[in-house]
Amino acid sequence: MPINGIALIDKPVGFTSHDVVAKLRGVLKTKKVGHAGTLDPDATGLLVIGVGQGTKLMNYLSGATKSYSAKMLLGRSTTTDDAQGDLVKVADTALIQSIDEPLVRETIERFHGRQMQLPSKVSAKKIDGKKAYELVREGKEFELAPVEIEITKLAMTNYKKSEFIEFDLEVDCSSGTFIRALARDIGDTLGIGGHLTGLRRTKVGTFSVENATDIQSADPMSMLTAAEEILPIKQVSDSEAIDISFGRPLAYKSEHEFLAIVHGDRLIAIASGGEKLSPKTVFND
Repeated sequence: MPINGIALIDKPVGFTSHDVVAKLRGVLKTKKVGHAGTLDPDATGLLVIGVGQGTKLMNYLSGATKSYSAKMLLGRSTTTDDAQGDLVKVADTALIQSIDEPLVRETIERFHGRQMQLPSKVSAKKIDGKKAYELVREGKEFELAPVEIEITKLAMTNYKKSEFIEFDLEVDCSSGTFIRALARDIGDTLGIGGHLTGLRRTKVGTFSVENATDIQSADPMSMLTAAEEILPIKQVSDSEAIDISFGRPLAYKSEHEFLAIVHGDRLIAIASGGEKLSPKTVFND
């Protein structure tokens, strides 16, 4: 019996997202496995994994809000905007010491809301089909364009200052936000530079790392359960289920961009809303 659904994995440090997918193929004994949203090897936390037909649901998670617990250090800049990069600059000690906690908090709050963010050069952003970090490894020169992001929560805790300034930051943000770039920009705004020293993803949409397992314990939730977490649900009749399965639209108006079409306890399609429900993704038995 093929496995279809979504697995929530708590990615360990040192694993790439591709490593997790590769190991899950062995654990679940299926080749059709894919993830929604890459995590760097040094980051930990939630990876949402599509299994079998669950891979088709990944497209509908692409715009989901993400939540992170980050550790940041101000006063040192690196080539990668995180602790793995080479040191670029150390700020003047007197300047670091002149910055107090209220000023750091005030600066962090400036990054609340919609804004343009310049991705880190070691991001997975693609340029002419190649990822930025691949071009960096090849020694190529290139420029990335700023992208619009939105940050809806910034909560600083565990502030401390010695030689440098360190703190934890809880962040809720739009898909496409780079937390290492946020650390860099907070430090640059204060004139002392900064970088990310730790990162853990805690939520993707309504999925939480609290419900995630390790790779070996992966137990994918059903297609219906997964769809209920991602999209609004529309139950349909027997005849409507046949129509939608054959690609025919249903005469329902909806204000939602996408809906999960359900017949009984089975997810049969994802449809776009509007003046009628038009099937975009159909699921087989």
